[in-house]
Amino acid sequence: MTNEPVRDVQIRVTGHVQGVGFRVGARHRARELGVHLHAENQPDGSVLLEAKGNADAVERLVVWAKQGPRNARVDHVEVTNRDAGADGFA
Repeated sequence: MTNEPVRDVQIRVTGHVQGVGFRVGARHRARELGVHLHAENQPDGSVLLEAKGNADAVERLVVWAKQGPRNARVDHVEVTNRDAGADGFA
C-alpha cells in the first residue's frame, strides 16, 4: 500500500465539447495516467468528468481537460474537490 496523496475531483468542461471525442479522449488520457474516470455528456452541452487517483496524475488530467482533443473548443473548466475517501462515483 502506498502513501501517495489521492485526489477526487469533479471536472465540468464547457465549450464545444460534445460530439468531438472529448469523453473518449478523457478516458484514454485517464487510463494512461492510472486515474479512475467516469465521463458523461450533460444536457446543457458540457461534459462532466469524475476523476480519482494519484494527486499528480489527476492534476495532469485537469491540465489535459483545459485543452481537450483536437476538435474541441474548451471555454471553461471548473474543478470541484470531492471527498477522496468516498467509495465510487456519484
